Amino acid sequence: MTGILYIVATPIGNLDDITFRAIEILKNVDVILAEDTRHSKRLLNHYDINTPLRAFHEHNETQKSADVIDALIAGQSLALISDAGTPLISDPGYVLVRTAKQAGVVVSPIPGPSAMISAMSAAGIATDRFGFFGFLPNKKVARMKAIQAIAHIEQTVIFYESPKRILDCTKDLLSVLGDQRIVCLAKELTKSFETIKTDTLPNLLGYLNEDAAHQKGEFVILISAIDKDNKIAGEEQLDKVLPILLSEMGTSKAAKLAAKITGIDKKYCYQRAIEL
Repeated sequence: MTGILYIVATPIGNLDDITFRAIEILKNVDVILAEDTRHSKRLLNHYDINTPLRAFHEHNETQKSADVIDALIAGQSLALISDAGTPLISDPGYVLVRTAKQAGVVVSPIPGPSAMISAMSAAGIATDRFGFFGFLPNKKVARMKAIQAIAHIEQTVIFYESPKRILDCTKDLLSVLGDQRIVCLAKELTKSFETIKTDTLPNLLGYLNEDAAHQKGEFVILISAIDKDNKIAGEEQLDKVLPILLSEMGTSKAAKLAAKITGIDKKYCYQRAIEL
């Protein structure tokens, strides 16, 4: 009989944010796969969990997955944890879970903390429809393109950002989304300096600039859905500028320029252009 692969959520800050079931699973599996064994050891010591730890991270996931599957098929049960929160959410594990399911191994989720869900619950931004985009690109040009692509989505947009890039990212958000969009910056969730700020981007930029300490910590960013009136205005602007641009240049170039003028996704502008 094959073992079970448990996907175990662990605290994102406060060590008390773990379920009784998660502790029991971690105590009783044969091996715990951890993103950073030194980091995870603190949690395990706190709860007197002595299960063997093995490193399992983005750099060795493909290589190690076959060995893990062999152990599961041989009857061992294993638990996968990340440094914090729910594994696979912008963390390693997808390759392993996919391979395990293909091999007929039972994969069992042990739910618990998630920075994304925690931030969304306290942001004061609509939660009925949302999309999660992980981390935006590091480079400015790529990041700006990513922001332009999500600018007109009719649902709450959520992504993570590091303290090194939070200031530049917020400036880019302001340049694309304008000064009226409501955004939430949530950082250090469940920790001593937990901060959840929901405001316009100019005010959030002021908050980040007023004290260097405000830029420290791992951030969850939530962007409110585009206002329908603003979307209609953008569409009307696109209808006006596209024909003019198309009379002066090729379709691809016109769509790219229209996207810069209106803030609408370039792919959408291109599709509209070829329909004219």
